[in-house]
Amino acid sequence: MVAVVLFSGCKKEKITKENAMKMQEFVINIAQHARQKQQNFIIIPQNGCELAFSAADPEEGINYNYLNAIDGMGIEELFYNGSAETDNERLDMLRQIKNSEKILVSDYVSNNSNAADATQKNRNEGFVPFVRTSNNYDYIEIPALTNANHRDITQLSEIENYLYLIGTDNFGTKESFLNAISATDYDLVLIDLFFEEVSFSAADIARLKTKANGGKRLVIAYISIGSAENYRYYWQSGWKKGNPSWLKKRYEGYPDEFWVEYWHSDWQSIIFDYIDKIITAGFDGAYLDNVEAYYFLEH
Repeated sequence: MVAVVLFSGCKKEKITKENAMKMQEFVINIAQHARQKQQNFIIIPQNGCELAFSAADPEEGINYNYLNAIDGMGIEELFYNGSAETDNERLDMLRQIKNSEKILVSDYVSNNSNAADATQKNRNEGFVPFVRTSNNYDYIEIPALTNANHRDITQLSEIENYLYLIGTDNFGTKESFLNAISATDYDLVLIDLFFEEVSFSAADIARLKTKANGGKRLVIAYISIGSAENYRYYWQSGWKKGNPSWLKKRYEGYPDEFWVEYWHSDWQSIIFDYIDKIITAGFDGAYLDNVEAYYFLEH
């Protein structure tokens, strides 16, 4: 295999082009599958910004097949990874694609006084910031919103802010979770498909599509496409690392997750079914996490 220096998350490492290109293809196929059922379904992969380039190599030019398949890109820890630490390599890549893709950045500041600086650095680049402070590393809180608007939001390119809330630790019931989000004016809400392993209904999601101020907004579902999670509906008794064969590697720091060979047909069938459930629940799109699995399978 031919190795190339690429970037994933916050690190610069050697990975194979072959596996990265398989992820490009997977994301494109997910988009095609979803849009056969819901024409304007929004696709937002998180991290793996080198996938926006041919052969997953920034020196090879833009991969327009990939960019045409997605509507935006989520990025973690671009300017702040606890402390101020700009990832200039990823920033350079994002600057090349930001005119055609909406960039959503979730920085993390360990010192809450740095939140304003993280917000401003993203806005200076034309990115949409969601800044997590010290108590919100795991996306469990609803921060106060400082740039609310009354506009109806019907496509990703129109958003000025977003809420990233995939943890339910602070909410004892589904109703309290839905009520808390309904009381906000965020342009886009990113949540899990499930609350305590029970899928949200179409009626639940419809409630969230109107801001507290009356404007319309987008509701996007989180899904991991590069790792399997043992608390999801698809997990079967007896599964473990190596069984099935495409459960390749434990996800360091997340004991309930395993990196997968995402090009395997069985895994892709699971993801397509998951996407179907997201569409049935009435979400406007999907946020594809762990697309950088190509790096973690190698290291």
